[in-house]
Amino acid sequence: MKGKNSEGYADPTAETAIRNVEGQRRHMPLVYICSRYAGDVEKNKADAIRFCRFAIDEGCIPLATHLLYPQILHDDDPVERDLGLYFGWVLINRCAEVWVFSDGTISPGMKKEIIRAKSKNMKIRRFDLNCVEEG
Repeated sequence: MKGKNSEGYADPTAETAIRNVEGQRRHMPLVYICSRYAGDVEKNKADAIRFCRFAIDEGCIPLATHLLYPQILHDDDPVERDLGLYFGWVLINRCAEVWVFSDGTISPGMKKEIIRAKSKNMKIRRFDLNCVEEG
């Protein structure tokens, strides 16, 4: 119920607060976080979380599908891995930019995401593992 509390009474204070927050955040672009997952999974997940935090600090909304779908799908099952990659490809279309974080090594999954972004003429920004933008 818009503008009402849980008991159904008008609650203009909460409604105004929500409008103010929404108004302040509308300019935040959605960015796709592309980084390694396979290999040292625990380290790579920690890195991806750090990259997402960096994006938030830069005023963006990060989308890191490799932090979400491996919790639901089995990465060691090729069919489910491909399904997770497909979900990422669908969601990448909703993003304003793709941010690639790498030490110079691009995994096969990352390569597919970069190819997808290029095919959509998306802006791709490249960062090292310390979140320093390259070139």
